[in-house]
Amino acid sequence: MRKPYAHHFASPDVLDSRPPSSDGDSARAPRRFRPAGGGDGSRGEFVGRRTELRQVLAALAAARSGRGGAVFVTGEPGIGKTRLAVEALDAAAEAGMTTARGRAGTVGSVVPYRPLVEALLSLSRAGLLPEPDELGPYGPVLALLLPGGRAPGAATVSHLMVAEAVLRVLSVAGRRHGCLLVLDDLHDADTDTLAVLEYVLDNLAEQPAVLLLIAGREPCVATELAARARQRGAATTLELRPLDRPDVHALVVAEWGSGPGEVTAELVDRVVADSAGVPLVVEELIRDLARPVHDGSRRPSVPAAVARSVRHRTERLGPRGRGILGVAALLGRRFPLPVLQHATGCDDRELLRVLHAGVASYLLQPDESSPEWYEFRPRFAAQVLRQDLGPTERTAYARQAASTLIGLHPGLPGEWCVRAAELFGHAGDVREAVPLYCEAAQRAMAEGAVERAVALLTRAHRATDAGLAPDLRATVLELLLHSVSCAARFDAVPGLTTDLEALGDDDVPAARRAGLYAQLADVTASAGRPADALRHLDVARRLLGASPTAAHTAPVDLAAARVELSRPAPDRLRTAAEHARRAADAAQQAALPGVLGRALLLLGQVAPEQDPEATAAHFARAGAIADRNQLPDLRVSAEVHLARTVMRRDGRPARLEEARQQALRIGVLPLAYETGCVLALDQVRRGEFEAAGHRIHEGLADATRLRLRPVVSLLRLTEAVRYAHQGQRAEMREALDRLAPCVDDAPGVRPMSYGLARAFCSLLEENHDAAEQEFAQALVYDRENPGVGEFGVSGMHGVMLLRGVLAGRVGRRHHADVTRAGGDTRWNRQFVGMAHAVLLGREGRPAEATVAATAALDAAALYPVARNLCLRLVAGAAYEDGWGEPVAWVRAAEEYFHTAGIPVVAGACRSLLRGMGASVRQRRTGSENVPPDLRRYGVTVREFEVARLLAERIGNKDIAGWLHISPRTVEKHVASLLRKTGHPDRVAFAAAARGLVAERAHHLRSEVAVKAREQYTWSLSQ
Repeated sequence: MRKPYAHHFASPDVLDSRPPSSDGDSARAPRRFRPAGGGDGSRGEFVGRRTELRQVLAALAAARSGRGGAVFVTGEPGIGKTRLAVEALDAAAEAGMTTARGRAGTVGSVVPYRPLVEALLSLSRAGLLPEPDELGPYGPVLALLLPGGRAPGAATVSHLMVAEAVLRVLSVAGRRHGCLLVLDDLHDADTDTLAVLEYVLDNLAEQPAVLLLIAGREPCVATELAARARQRGAATTLELRPLDRPDVHALVVAEWGSGPGEVTAELVDRVVADSAGVPLVVEELIRDLARPVHDGSRRPSVPAAVARSVRHRTERLGPRGRGILGVAALLGRRFPLPVLQHATGCDDRELLRVLHAGVASYLLQPDESSPEWYEFRPRFAAQVLRQDLGPTERTAYARQAASTLIGLHPGLPGEWCVRAAELFGHAGDVREAVPLYCEAAQRAMAEGAVERAVALLTRAHRATDAGLAPDLRATVLELLLHSVSCAARFDAVPGLTTDLEALGDDDVPAARRAGLYAQLADVTASAGRPADALRHLDVARRLLGASPTAAHTAPVDLAAARVELSRPAPDRLRTAAEHARRAADAAQQAALPGVLGRALLLLGQVAPEQDPEATAAHFARAGAIADRNQLPDLRVSAEVHLARTVMRRDGRPARLEEARQQALRIGVLPLAYETGCVLALDQVRRGEFEAAGHRIHEGLADATRLRLRPVVSLLRLTEAVRYAHQGQRAEMREALDRLAPCVDDAPGVRPMSYGLARAFCSLLEENHDAAEQEFAQALVYDRENPGVGEFGVSGMHGVMLLRGVLAGRVGRRHHADVTRAGGDTRWNRQFVGMAHAVLLGREGRPAEATVAATAALDAAALYPVARNLCLRLVAGAAYEDGWGEPVAWVRAAEEYFHTAGIPVVAGACRSLLRGMGASVRQRRTGSENVPPDLRRYGVTVREFEVARLLAERIGNKDIAGWLHISPRTVEKHVASLLRKTGHPDRVAFAAAARGLVAERAHHLRSEVAVKAREQYTWSLSQ
């Protein structure tokens, strides 16, 4: 559960019983009565005002020393002026100072000297008000100020007399420890009070008192008084600024009642944007987010306290000013002055008056980026003003503003199209609003702003109703289905399906509805639901009828091709290619460039591996169509697939990563995240396991959130492959268990889980028989549901060929077949090249075999695991047939696998070296623990064990007992250590080596002590 709200920044949580301040600073109801003299209350951390508080505290300290002063605190409503005053009251009370507080008010008739009288009454209630005789001749004046002190018909007291009486009260009240007088909301104060304060300010320096005067910044008598006092040096001014982001974050943490790490950056960004750094708004936003909502009701769109503050400020502008700002609010949070002026019919002087008043009231601010634009501040202000407009008023204002906008900006270029749509929406004219939203969305798609297009079309979709023309409703669905597919917004699909089913034969022609169902099938297939996609596709085909036109068949054939690619079937690639070719032909005939481009993309994807030139040609042609017709989503899709083709050939991922980033920028998310899977697999092959792990983890979080089931399946597979390439079978099995529920959500994943994961792991365990069986199982599954590209069976052809050649099962014919069927990818080239070298060696052509092996190793340079596996696999054949450098290869492979922590292959390499008659490097357990400085001297693991004990000043006999070796052997190791390190004797070595071995030997001290006790006990028993 969320903790109780303890932090109240913009308003005190312990106040007196007065009603809340009208400007929003004290908009909370008080928790309990707070005596004016102090009280610590239960407020939380004081955020963002430490500098200002220090200045106030300095003034309080001066007052306690007999030097009075005044501080004006200004700022916009809700900025924290009252909270600062409460902190000052608390600090003064803790220091033993007398405190008093009063506030101006606007409710009821004007009471002369209202804030001063309230402060005097608070002193009286606390028993701190001086007796009249202590004030000398000004005692009667004080009596006249208090309620009941003025007799009917009594003469009016001059401002001078009242001011001097106030000074005497402050002097007496603060004679022991000083006095603090807080006067709040002085922008609402009567002129009598301000006249008295002017005199008090000029004569306060010799009094033991501080005046803390709080006022807004809008032009009024109080702000003029503050300016004059500041010029004369009679007062200082503290203007409170909005909180910066770190302070907003701290306030959100305090309000949310959690640790800093539990508050997301997105939440803080949202609060910063919505609040403009105003503490009251921050606080209210967090309260509203945390408040439980029952019975399906929605939270208020604007916090109640913020809405009250906005309304209070707009009331001061008068009816005409409120009307002008109401029109401005209909134009949006940002609004252009020319449109506002024409829509309201006001002249320059009236418009400037309203703008200046709005700025002074913190409702508006100029847009610094555009000189003729203003914006509401806070951003909720426009929403409150719109909500306060009556239906008739809203409709009239909105229509007038829309007409003005169309007249000033013919064709509604740029953002004017959306503005006009919003205005017609405010007027309730959906027949005008919806086409404009659709137009704006199409422009956004042309600019590559897919997410913006989805947002605009969602507005249009929400605005549609049964009364809207069916043709227009169909247009909204067509555009929305396309944008939803690009942006992976599959959560919208159920609602769109319902709306599509609601379109009857009498509403929209059957052929057009067929196109809509084809789009729905495409979206559903992308979401990983091929069975639902097939049902929608069947509906589309039934609706086409007996003799459809090319314009109507092309989208349906395109959707059929996409659905075929997504479903598990042995012939899916062939049937997908057939549908894609028909779609391309029909789209060419009907002049549908978007359909033609996407059909070409599909043809490139399903093109045979042995024809990479045709594949690249399809993608290049699709990209050219996209450029000619301004189709950015098609353009980036073509670039991604071209980049994947290039990376398969040369192994360089930079172009693909750049294309992926472009897909993310324009919002083509399914393609971007699928490309992330390809890049993660490439990182695994490169041995960049940590980077691949980060990419997989982030991709899974995003794909799961977006419900991209095929992408989740591919990432789970890549996770298993990552463990397999490190020889970590237990972790691989766990990853495969996580893959199991979604293994069939993407074609090719099941066979690759055997070929890329299980079989490769078996090779790293030297279990070649198991690897052969797993490769065979992968081929079986691939025939049932073939994959394409990086996750297709062609990625296994190379290693399977090499294993077959080494086993003697395959020869030249198979080598040629694999080379034609995708063996020219850089990943396969290393294995195919090594298989070629082995065949050449068997054919008695050792020089050519060596050249072929060198070329294969050049191709393998990017893939360390596979490269060294190739070295281990072919070394025996190379040694037997006399080609290459088998001993050097096996040494390199042994070093790599030993360092990588894959001991089985490293052990096999050492066995090969022994069989070749080569020396074998001793690999004792613990060699990695020898410090680098000692390792450079050639210190062995056993010598290091002796060195650790030497550093502990242990003698040879005890070292021998500890290590279970003879004293003579210890002497040899000590002599070797001294010779290798250049030390004259064991004492010198121990002194020098202690720092090297201390961090690795400290744990031995307890073990040596245990050993010594065991030996001592044994000696006693003898």
